[in-house]
Amino acid sequence: MTDYGRDLRFGVFVTPSPDLLDNSYAIADIADEQLDFIGVQDHPYQKHFLEAWAFIATLLARTDRVRVVPDVANLPLHNPAVLAKTAASLDVISGGRVELALGAGAFWDAIVAMGGPRRTAGEAAQALREAVEVTRLMWSSERSVRYDGDFYGLHGVHPGPQPAHDMQIWLGVGGPKLLRYLGGHADGWLPSNSYFPPEALPAMSAQIDRGATDAGRDPASIVRAYNVFGEISDHKTGDRFRGTVSQWTADLTTLAIETGMDTFIFGAPDDDLTQTRRFAEEVAPAVRTAVAQSRGRR
Repeated sequence: MTDYGRDLRFGVFVTPSPDLLDNSYAIADIADEQLDFIGVQDHPYQKHFLEAWAFIATLLARTDRVRVVPDVANLPLHNPAVLAKTAASLDVISGGRVELALGAGAFWDAIVAMGGPRRTAGEAAQALREAVEVTRLMWSSERSVRYDGDFYGLHGVHPGPQPAHDMQIWLGVGGPKLLRYLGGHADGWLPSNSYFPPEALPAMSAQIDRGATDAGRDPASIVRAYNVFGEISDHKTGDRFRGTVSQWTADLTTLAIETGMDTFIFGAPDDDLTQTRRFAEEVAPAVRTAVAQSRGRR
């Protein structure tokens, strides 16, 4: 059992679809009033999706307090120096309401079709590590910065603007080497239940802890966010992430106190507005209460 004692945070996953704009804005309103995060997927090659950063900028402009995170940014189709500048710029404009989450890439045929590179697993991992270093340099207060990597380079560029707050870098990774790298060099972890079920999380989180300890960092300083795709209903089921508010409350409370996950970003079927409202108004408060009670008993 691992509970890092971090404050719980909750968010909602919003699909960047031009056919769902009014619904997306309504979800953003709920999130701005009651939640902590909006997550936006980044698949530039998907013809039914808006460009993620244009959508993120619009959501930030329409809200006042909720934070927005790309969930996760498609690194192979974004120059990391430009990506860092984009994220920092939106952070400044929004008053510190952006975090940056990066992914090494997937769907390589689609990436190549859009002019991006095709990378092996090892190449994608190395490019992701380099992107983290490039991002840190682009957010620094140095007059000029240089970086000579296998995939990315900086050659005396003047970094800036700096983010309005201490912006975090989260990674959507799953392999042990990248998890250990995350523990030593990044600020947060962002897996999804569709790829990594709850039973896989403890061993993966242990790799993050190992990387953090080896780097002299406190493992509890690292965000453990989890995309949870499912459905809230009035009928009890035997399936995780599908069932009543009580089931959801029990599942997320267990994840918090036994696996250390501290941030839950809910993805409703078809971005259903009623589901989103139930998550914000019923599930999130119940989980906060249950986790507080559990911690109090300990």
